Amino acid sequence: MPQNPTTVLKELKAGKFAPIYFLDGEEPFYVDLITDFIEKNAIAEHERSFNQLVLYGKDSNMGQILNNARKFPMMADRQVVIVKELQSLPDLGKEDPQKLLISYLQNPLPSTILVLVHKHKKLDGRSALYKELDKRAVYVRSDKVSDYKLNAWIDEYFKDMGHAIEPKACQLLADSIGNNLEVLTNEVGKMLLNFQGETKVTTEHIAKYIGINKDYNNFEFLKAIGFRDVGKANKIIHYFSQNPKAHPVIPLFSLIYTYFTRIALIHQARVYSDSQVAGVIGVPPFVAKEYIAAARNYKLGKVIEVFRYIKEADLRFKGVDSGSLSESENLRELVYRILH
Repeated sequence: MPQNPTTVLKELKAGKFAPIYFLDGEEPFYVDLITDFIEKNAIAEHERSFNQLVLYGKDSNMGQILNNARKFPMMADRQVVIVKELQSLPDLGKEDPQKLLISYLQNPLPSTILVLVHKHKKLDGRSALYKELDKRAVYVRSDKVSDYKLNAWIDEYFKDMGHAIEPKACQLLADSIGNNLEVLTNEVGKMLLNFQGETKVTTEHIAKYIGINKDYNNFEFLKAIGFRDVGKANKIIHYFSQNPKAHPVIPLFSLIYTYFTRIALIHQARVYSDSQVAGVIGVPPFVAKEYIAAARNYKLGKVIEVFRYIKEADLRFKGVDSGSLSESENLRELVYRILH
């Protein structure tokens, strides 16, 4: 079974290196983090020119990779061989090269750290190669963080960084940036440079250092729709229209769709307490209160209509019956139909 990326990182930071690492999955954040750490820390800097080799899948073949893995280090205890973009290796899917790799997995050279980086894709779990890697290598699978798990991930990330974050600020980050962990952690990293010592991050910090307006953002936009606050919803749409690059329409359609999917789940489950709703739709209890209010404002029949409105708005965005509507006008039209 693939290992937890954070557990593997802790072992690496403790100086525990294994002979073989296989990193795959659709989320590149942990794949890059682990690869980068090994590249910078597995051997001393002065040893890297002779004992560290970085190959790229599209320019290599299995024989070349394994021949380099079997070399002994030069005047050092170990060498590092990193293969980036392994998914582009021309002969990776062929039987004989896979047998060569399996043979090496069964008898790796102890003085080599071989890192196989298979980004944006998952290896076939039914294959013999997968089974051998799972058994003999440090296998890390980095999956996308689901929307309903993102708040918990952000909260844990801040703890790992020696800080804390208030629930509303956590929700603001989740709704405004989403589950692109690279973008999210880059923005958080730049913000944390401004703090000395442990800090509890608030919406004011995020507004000041990341530039997400605490009054005009995705979180407040959805809240305005849920509460049927026509005035505020239109003010936020106007704010978004002033900077369309920062607030593209398609992700907003997706957010609205997810929002109403959660409302539909509440109606389907027929639960209306904070804790029950939080469990059903995967949000913190303080956010669940707002969804309960939204569920009262939008009965199931209306929710089904909203899904149709979103589909029609998406088609207009793609040029179907769009007339002369701009992107912001299309969004305004969608929200008008939802609210009225």
